[in-house]
Amino acid sequence: MSKYPAKGSFDNRGSDAGARYTYDPRRSPSLFDAAHGPARTRMRLPVLVALTALPLLALAGEAQAGPETALREFAGGQVKKGVRTIGMGGDGATTGNYGLVYRDAGSAIFDEGIVRYQDTGNLFTFSAVGFTTPTFWDDAAFYVIALGQRGVGVHVWDFVPSASRPPSRGDLSDTSLFIKFAKPLSKTWALGFMGAYELSQATLQPDSGAPSISYQTSYLPSGGVGLHWQPDEHWEAGVRVILNHDDETRTQAGVSRSGLLRSYEYRLGVAYSPWTGTLLDVGGVGLDRSSALDGTSSFDLHPTVGAEQALVQRRVWARAGLDETTWTTGMSVAFQPFKIDVAYLYNLAAARTGDVFGRRNASLITTINFDYESLYARR
Repeated sequence: MSKYPAKGSFDNRGSDAGARYTYDPRRSPSLFDAAHGPARTRMRLPVLVALTALPLLALAGEAQAGPETALREFAGGQVKKGVRTIGMGGDGATTGNYGLVYRDAGSAIFDEGIVRYQDTGNLFTFSAVGFTTPTFWDDAAFYVIALGQRGVGVHVWDFVPSASRPPSRGDLSDTSLFIKFAKPLSKTWALGFMGAYELSQATLQPDSGAPSISYQTSYLPSGGVGLHWQPDEHWEAGVRVILNHDDETRTQAGVSRSGLLRSYEYRLGVAYSPWTGTLLDVGGVGLDRSSALDGTSSFDLHPTVGAEQALVQRRVWARAGLDETTWTTGMSVAFQPFKIDVAYLYNLAAARTGDVFGRRNASLITTINFDYESLYARR
């Protein structure tokens, strides 16, 4: 018998993909009580203040890379967190932590997303399918998700032209596979790992009639790790790190140049649930980028702030937040064995892609979660 609480009906306090568990002091908020009252809140308040102030230390810069990897920020860079987390400010260190994958054991998902730029008319779409294994080895689980994304006739560099980046139009695509493993280490600690395989390409035709430009990435080992801590039913905190590497090649007029493209991400977050059905989240993310092909590098810090409120217990939730410079909203509806998560975002990934594709976009991302393991439990 597992030493951890068994799965039950939806309560939206699992990790992002499934979220369907009964009360558990590691993941279910309860009514505010004297044992965890104002004194305890005052003791932990400095942590929230520190996280809120962290983004003010941002070091501005710009690491240039090809548009084929900027494309990833609309899909692969988002589904790593999950649609629930995206809708409430994108804090991948808490609700979207890799260490919480085991909470979605025995579930499958289907994702669809669309991003449209109002000023350039660019349109990007993506689809993804994934599943989480049943638990094994004291509640450990694997999660696998495959993703495909593309944009056709996309305007690139209209607002940020240069000699090597002339205003162009072309087709871009990305194919990704992510594998995650998570295991609870105790009743309060959980650890998770992520391995990533991504290939991206772009073929562009400059508006000036110059020779076409192509970008292509080759795989290099990439992945991430997440550590999550939840001491009681009110508080949780986590850290998450992503280390992505690509060998990027740019070709024009028969001349090719290649170099290492490095994209690191560091996240720290804290969430607080004052009573049942309410979750407040604050964190910070550091973006560490460098491109050997262009000889550029940058490091930037941004905030993540969000809130979630249950409108109908275990059935309907609403959420909103700020993810770096992206305003987010979202909601979920659950009816066993399904749960639907929706996120609507304004200027998705603007802090990461800059003006490469345009300056104003709106995005809609939806996930259908299917609890396939519950069907076996009913027999």
